[in-house]
Amino acid sequence: MSIITLITDFGYKDQFVAQMKGEIYSNYPESQVVDISHNISPFNIMEAAYILENSYKSFPENTIHIIDVDSEKNKEKKHIIVQLDNHYFITSDNGIMSILSQNINYQEIYEISILNELNPMESSLKTFSKVACHLSMGGKPEIVGKKINKLKNVKNLKPFVNSENTQIISSVIYIDHFGNVVTNIKKSFFDEIGKGRKFEISARNYKFNKIYSSYSDIINFNLTEDQRSDEGKALIIFNSNNYLQISIYRSNPENVGTAATLLGLKIYDSVSVIFIS
Repeated sequence: MSIITLITDFGYKDQFVAQMKGEIYSNYPESQVVDISHNISPFNIMEAAYILENSYKSFPENTIHIIDVDSEKNKEKKHIIVQLDNHYFITSDNGIMSILSQNINYQEIYEISILNELNPMESSLKTFSKVACHLSMGGKPEIVGKKINKLKNVKNLKPFVNSENTQIISSVIYIDHFGNVVTNIKKSFFDEIGKGRKFEISARNYKFNKIYSSYSDIINFNLTEDQRSDEGKALIIFNSNNYLQISIYRSNPENVGTAATLLGLKIYDSVSVIFIS
């Protein structure tokens, strides 16, 4: 038996999360199901890919991950199984797995070829659940799908770098629970392009020329607590997943505000880095 994880944009107001779990337990009562997130913004494959990339490795090999985001099947969007890093991913071929496979090559891809008779409005939920149970019970992917050799290509996955290697133009790919703004610049990429040069990071009208190692590095511990005014200050760090992130120290949407609200940033907005020779 393998663990089955769930990432969806279903939310919790409607019946869909319960319906998916019911389908899984009906097909395989001994299943072990783990919720990763059901609060992905509707149809937001960048959010789903970010959550997936930074969670799946915590699970043992052969875990089966269902990603039901923007999954309505049509002529341009197949339902697929991808074997990657010794895990199975069941999802739509809408770009999520292309994002994940930028840094890790996939092992096999299968187009799911069963259950075509299902109502299109519920086909992903039921199909993904049945396929996950099949794999969890030790079934082979080739029994429920046919092998294919490529994933749907998604443009603008990586940051743009100019020909002189003096500028990176990145995109906001995720805004977390604390309102931290995550870009698609990884530390290794930043270091490769920057080569130790000074820099200026621009997000709307805000400029930054320092990257902190942790949130609390912004505190001046030489001052007594009553003299400090660090709460609410904006800063740049590489987060625990090594992505360039804009944060507000001790942000709180109810009073201090967050990086997203105070800087006016949202998903797909641009954040640029200029390197100074």
